[in-house]
Amino acid sequence: MSFAYLYERFPSFVQTFVYREAVEMVRQGMAPLLVSIRRPDDPPEVAAQLSAEVLYLPESEVLRASIEIPGRVRRRLAEKDRARDLNRIYEALWLGPRLRERGIRHVHAHFGGVAARTAWWLRELAGVSYSFTGHANDIFCETDFPVSNAQLVREARFIVTETDFARAWMAEKYPSAARKVFRVFNGIDDDFPPRQPAGAVPLILSVGRSVEKKGFRYLIEACAQLRAQGLAFECRIVGGGPLEAELQAQIDRAELGESVKLLGPRSQTEVRALLASAQIFALACVPDAEGGSDNLPTVIMEAMRGGVPVVSTHLAGVPEMIADGVEGFLVAPGDARALAERIAVLLRDPAMAGQCGARGRESARERFAIEKTTCALKHLLVAHAPVDPPASALHLDSTLRRGSIWQRMRRAFLPSR
Repeated sequence: MSFAYLYERFPSFVQTFVYREAVEMVRQGMAPLLVSIRRPDDPPEVAAQLSAEVLYLPESEVLRASIEIPGRVRRRLAEKDRARDLNRIYEALWLGPRLRERGIRHVHAHFGGVAARTAWWLRELAGVSYSFTGHANDIFCETDFPVSNAQLVREARFIVTETDFARAWMAEKYPSAARKVFRVFNGIDDDFPPRQPAGAVPLILSVGRSVEKKGFRYLIEACAQLRAQGLAFECRIVGGGPLEAELQAQIDRAELGESVKLLGPRSQTEVRALLASAQIFALACVPDAEGGSDNLPTVIMEAMRGGVPVVSTHLAGVPEMIADGVEGFLVAPGDARALAERIAVLLRDPAMAGQCGARGRESARERFAIEKTTCALKHLLVAHAPVDPPASALHLDSTLRRGSIWQRMRRAFLPSR
């Protein structure tokens, strides 16, 4: 095994992009060990394609009962408030020997949260190096964890961000680490159903958790304006979350119940089937009150790959996916009127909508193919971490030598500096 992925929970219904990357990394011959701190609580569909070992840690109560914390570690716990990270320490103490047994010297985590902090303690207590992919709020929002974001960044071998926007943000916030922050897009697979003939009433689809940053309140406001213009449409919003009741109340107040439906959570298969029938995908993402926001919403990539024109906002990495007037339209965050105007343009001009969808499909295939994005991460791991590619990976990619292809990979997949 060349390295280990370290996850808070794997597989996860709401992080299918992480699962797809693991499947592709296995397919490319890197034979990673998959380590999950917590067991999955999601439908079995998520793990249908996986053919790799997953090592699950014991429950925290079992770890605490079975592991004696060494005296040198106890002395370190007296520093500041690190005792609050006790579960991460137990996890690192349990995991370190098992990684050494397998000859693994490096772990890669997704999100700057639980798994990344366990990786930080692995480095401190077992000498296992780490890297991590930062996604959105996990890097944009400060935390009060004993291991801060600044510490995670400082000690990481390298950091991956999903967008050039986030890479620049990280470089500005942590200038001493700027040279080890790289952009690798999330990847998507090619398993999409064919487009379905348009129905009598155009379908506007949106997908995401019912939280502030998804901007569903503005989409519902836009739908009220579309109805006032006499335009026929159906809007379906997929996903559950804490604001679901509030959004339903907004729909009821506006008497939009016949046109706008909250569908609740749906499986990936169901979402892709809905995309195949949609005429427009809309995601009105906005910054939330704590400063968090979407960065590179995977569902926009999926809409593009499914050939659906997208209407979204000028926020974070969204403009790196959608060029205004090319694959769809972008408006200012929180501007329901502009959102309605752009959706109306596509509703009134199906030919334009079809052209935007076709351009989006080709763009997604070219830039977000899971084979390309995983290959970029694979070369980062080999070039910047103690990761020795196994023979199976070298057989599939003869350029995979430490540092041998990195300059070309930077040019192909990563931003110029």
